[in-house]
This record gives sequence, structure tokens and C-alpha cells, in this order.
Amino acid sequence: MFESSYHLVLRYCYRRVGDVEHARELTQETFIVAWRRRGDMSTVPVSWLYGVARRVLADHWRAGRARPVTVPLADTLDACGLDGSFDVVELAQDLRGAFRRLSESDREVLRLVTWENLDLAGVAQALDCGRAAAAVRLFRARQRLARLLDAPAAAESTRRSRAPVRGGTR
Repeated sequence: MFESSYHLVLRYCYRRVGDVEHARELTQETFIVAWRRRGDMSTVPVSWLYGVARRVLADHWRAGRARPVTVPLADTLDACGLDGSFDVVELAQDLRGAFRRLSESDREVLRLVTWENLDLAGVAQALDCGRAAAAVRLFRARQRLARLLDAPAAAESTRRSRAPVRGGTR
């Protein structure tokens, strides 16, 4: 289990704390907790380990030992395989802004699906909830993100429509 999952859990922790050494410490703590609770492990160990890591991170955040971080925009564009053109940068900035305005639980369910490539069963296991609850949480998180992304576009189109018209008469 350790050999096949270590780098996945390390990446999971790193994406949330932004420091390699701190992520390694959190990963080690995750595997210590996992070893103690190995009797609780299900048939999908990686999803279960993400759930353990999520709780380890939450304990550290509550204790003030770690804080969630945001990934720099350039890293986000590189990770997505996008170039740095103006439209792409503007879209990425809108997405990051909307993502930050989501609740932590919405961000986590979206991260598990997009960053960690978990299916609904894996998300349910990582979040310690049923598959139906995970599906509802994912659906609602996607809806809220879409609303937040539509809000700036709606505001921009309203600003444009209120702009004075220059030129001749009709």
C-alpha cells in the first residue's frame, strides 16, 4: 500500500499546503494514522488514504500548524497545459476567483474529482459519505461554481449595455 500510494498522497498534501517538506511530514502522518486504522480500510485504499489525509490536514489547520494555499496562476496554466494568452489568463483568473469564493467542502469535492481523478465511489470514500451524498455534493458544487463564473460575465454585459452610445442618430 505504501509504495503504490505514497506519491499520490504526497501530491494531495502538497497541493493543499504548497511546501514540499511540510507535505512530506503530513504524508508521513497520514500513513501512521492509516497503519493504526488499517482495519477500517476498504477495498479502495487510495480513496481511503485521501480521506485520512484530509482529516490530518484539517487537524493541522485547526491547530494553526498549516494553512491552505493557492497555487500560483502560472503553475495552474502549466498543469492544465494552457498557454499564457490573454483570454486563457483571464479565464484562469475568473476560475480561480470563483473557486476561492466556494466553501471549503465544495472546493474539496471538486479537487477530488479534478486533481485526484476519483470517481464517485472514491469521492464518497474520501469524504466518508455515501455515493448518493457524494453525487449530490459534486452536483451542487459544480452548480455553485457555474453561478459564480456566470456572475462576472453578467455584470460585464450589464456594464456594456449601460455604456453611452457614441455616434450618429438612428
